[in-house]
Amino acid sequence: MKLNQFAIKPTDVQQEIFELQQIHFIDADFLDLAPNQALKQLLLTSFPELDDIKSQTVQLRTLMATSHQNAEAYVQQEQITATAFYNLYFQLLGFEVEQDFDLQQPLKIKADVHQPQFVKQQLTTSDLVHGWYQLLITHTVHGQTFLDELASRGYFKTMMHNSSKPLIFNGKAQPVFDTNQLLHEVVYVESSLDSDHDGQRDLLKAEIIRPSESNHQPVPVLYTASPYNQGTNDAAGERLTHNVDVSLTPKQPTVSTIEQNQTASSKIPAPRPIKGQTKYAQASFGNHFSYSLNDYFLARGFAVVYAAGIGTKDSQGMRTCGDDQETQSATAIIEWLNGQRTAFTDKTQQISISAWWCNHHIAMTGRSYLGTLATAVATTGVAGLKTIISEAAISSWYDYYRENGLVVAPGGFPGEDADVLAEETFSRQKQAGDYQQIKATWLEQLQQIKQHQDRQTGNYNDFWDKRNYRHNIKKIKADIIMVHGLNDWNVKPKNVYKLWQALKDIPVTKKLILHQGPHIYINNFCSLDYTDMMNLWLTYKLYDVNNQAAQILPDVLIQDNAQAETWHSQSDWGNKNNLHQVYYLQNQQLQTQPAPKDLTPQIYRDYLIPEKFNYYTNHLENWKNDLVQTDSALAATRLIFKAAPQTETLILDGRPQVKLRLASNHNIGLISCRLIDYGTYHRLEKLPQVLETQAFDLGFHYQKEDLREYQLSYSTSDYQLITLAHMNLQNRTALTQVETVNPGEFYEFTLALQPTHYRLLPGHQLRLIVYATDMEMTIRGNQDIHYQLDCANSKLILPHC
Repeated sequence: MKLNQFAIKPTDVQQEIFELQQIHFIDADFLDLAPNQALKQLLLTSFPELDDIKSQTVQLRTLMATSHQNAEAYVQQEQITATAFYNLYFQLLGFEVEQDFDLQQPLKIKADVHQPQFVKQQLTTSDLVHGWYQLLITHTVHGQTFLDELASRGYFKTMMHNSSKPLIFNGKAQPVFDTNQLLHEVVYVESSLDSDHDGQRDLLKAEIIRPSESNHQPVPVLYTASPYNQGTNDAAGERLTHNVDVSLTPKQPTVSTIEQNQTASSKIPAPRPIKGQTKYAQASFGNHFSYSLNDYFLARGFAVVYAAGIGTKDSQGMRTCGDDQETQSATAIIEWLNGQRTAFTDKTQQISISAWWCNHHIAMTGRSYLGTLATAVATTGVAGLKTIISEAAISSWYDYYRENGLVVAPGGFPGEDADVLAEETFSRQKQAGDYQQIKATWLEQLQQIKQHQDRQTGNYNDFWDKRNYRHNIKKIKADIIMVHGLNDWNVKPKNVYKLWQALKDIPVTKKLILHQGPHIYINNFCSLDYTDMMNLWLTYKLYDVNNQAAQILPDVLIQDNAQAETWHSQSDWGNKNNLHQVYYLQNQQLQTQPAPKDLTPQIYRDYLIPEKFNYYTNHLENWKNDLVQTDSALAATRLIFKAAPQTETLILDGRPQVKLRLASNHNIGLISCRLIDYGTYHRLEKLPQVLETQAFDLGFHYQKEDLREYQLSYSTSDYQLITLAHMNLQNRTALTQVETVNPGEFYEFTLALQPTHYRLLPGHQLRLIVYATDMEMTIRGNQDIHYQLDCANSKLILPHC
């Protein structure tokens, strides 16, 4: 077991003493105690669920200090050894004697864990203070620090009502706010939009959860903009999903697919007159959308706000799927929290209410669409937004639903598009009375989205250009933490890669965490102190605590793909100074020497007999497996080029490129490439496994979270997808340029694959697969198109570090 910790703030002994006194673990006279008395007191304090010393003393018998003495007996003697301390240290962290470590040699523990480094065998009371401080900030086998575990058992119970708040320990806010006294409120923020054209500004429902202590002192806010917050229309979205079994058709050549038409600005109605003011909300709410990272911070004195935005249940307006109106809708909540916008207690009485309990320090959190809106809002430069933690976020909607002139589905959702997502999140439809009033307007809006998204050509047009947040990256003022899965084929990695590269010239602090998962949260991983990292960061950004978070947290943190529970820190991802390994395509091989110029082009076709085509469209896993295998029913539909097995480790880092010279026998062409790690090996599971249910405590007598981790699979697999990409041959020169394809004519072009960071081990073999239709992601016309690949003028370029 590896308990990697990246959020530990270095401290000196004097600071450790001060902080231990702040949390009442020791008093001013503690250093005067003999070592055995000091150890006993520390041990007794570590059982907060027991109310009397006698019960706590009895509990000491459950711990072994040496191979023949339990802790109760051991503290009767005067001398305390480092060996005994380590034995107690590891047991308190949840490690088991004999199974995980030996009492004779505890430092040979079968785990990587943070621990104090004692240079002497006999410990003084001062040594014990240092050792116990390190124990409190070290992760247990249950995925949180020992102090967090003590808190969940009631350690801070008596301090919740009589300590100064926030309480900071090792640079991080501690759970001293009473989650049993949380306030739940609803307000309606007035936006500067009239997206449903009813002559009134759209009101936006915001759900607030805040500590009761915020009635007496301002608190910071974690805000999550979630269009799913008020429910989704899954059945309606399913009905609207597009058929992907359609043909690729020729596009009209053009120098630029961007027209840059200016949208006529409509006059915004005047604000509603304020007819009264109050400090107290009229409405509350019950069960709510929840993100466990937000829940974790409620006990640490942060308020949490959820808002679904325009066109959702109990709000007004229309869904627009990613455009500037949706960005403004999400931004309006921050403006209200920062005291720059009006909200009302309900939608009719016009009684205004301010966020008087907010300290005007706001962060945005969330994954997928939620993280996307955090990115969008950051590009407005709105005041009050100090940082965002965006996970699996879209930075350009074209990079989500399209690729290089092709309609390409997000992984797992063939046939979805902007109109489908808009319909799914238009939860105003759930209230029949409300929907009846705006049904005609909504259907017109939906038709416009369908028309402008242009599934016919897949071009990057004005519709998509207005949904590219990277255009406004220079406006960003908030510091950013980005989290993304290297195997996320839903929001593909280039969304975060392009944002990361563009941010290099922007004067904000930026951090990047890349994990091996698909489209998932990682806040409950055992091997990574993610919540501690975010605690260190948010305490710094929202509480203004000078805890060196910007220096302590790695700039780039990457989970290893070949070894479980392993994370690597580095300064950059896809650095322009990376080295490059070039492979040339020849005789089904990837070779390090250029191919002869007289090689005969290799041919593959994009056609399956109807029976086989129908089978694969309904069995995508089988299609993926057969695509990789040398001998399969798909052999004629792709070319496979194999490198020699690796003799040493190769670490790919950045965007691999495939330079191809290719011809189609039609006036159209579709190119797909996959880079594969081939070989029969044990690899990480595709999803993290549950190590322990309900193990991760979010506060005292509060919610819990399962503990998860990626493990090496017990069974072997033949391959793993490293990266992939797709292109319309008519967009071979530039994304916004459409060119003619003449049948039989060869064209040279470069296809950039999805960015990656991948450790290819000795014995593993790279395979490049060149094909056309991607059953998972592209349209599937099953057209009998024949392609010729000129291998003499084609190559694979791999950036590596």
